[in-house]
Amino acid sequence: MPGRTILLISGKIYHVFNKGLTGQPIFTNKRDYQRFFETIIFYQNKSTPMRYSKFLTLSGEDRKKILATLIKRHDFSIELICYCLMPNHFHLLLRQNEDNGISKFTGDLTNSYTRYFNVKNKRHGPLFQGKFKAVRIEDDDQLLHVSRYIHLNPYTSYVVKNIKEIAAYPYSSFSEYLKQTKDSSINSEAVLTNFKTKKSFMKFTFNRADYQKELGNIRHLALEK
Repeated sequence: MPGRTILLISGKIYHVFNKGLTGQPIFTNKRDYQRFFETIIFYQNKSTPMRYSKFLTLSGEDRKKILATLIKRHDFSIELICYCLMPNHFHLLLRQNEDNGISKFTGDLTNSYTRYFNVKNKRHGPLFQGKFKAVRIEDDDQLLHVSRYIHLNPYTSYVVKNIKEIAAYPYSSFSEYLKQTKDSSINSEAVLTNFKTKKSFMKFTFNRADYQKELGNIRHLALEK
């Protein structure tokens, strides 16, 4: 398989995404989504107190305490700016803080989740469609538009029917942007500093929703021909 042509540079932001092999679902229930996001939080750290396999043997309460401690320490190899998990693919907006940070993080994340998914579903082999894809964000304008594209995915892909349901979609960072809680694993400030209020952020996100959905329909029809 050909290698990735884009160079991943420390200090830069990238839109990272991948989907299930042949478009198959990679998340089939609530637990799958939770497991994937927990793995994101664990592996974004430069160092952890134990291996992930050992971490998984702990009680749910102990795992929450360890993750909370890691988030407060904020010693990340990559920063998660926004994300959206969909039934058969995922989108991550990441800033690379150290050399090879994104490649190592994404490799650890997808390998760990593939092992979990294969054991649970008694399957073998790869789950994702080859190497992850990455697009470098060149300026603030692109950053805003890509973050909007990511957050609109549940609506444009018909996972939710009403645009307002995006705020309640549990598997993206959009709801956390609206809360803007302290001690979060998500660096929402990278996007929100460009808006005076959360209301203006919501308006920016929603005002292209139908256009983005229509573009998705056009691409889908083109692929069928």
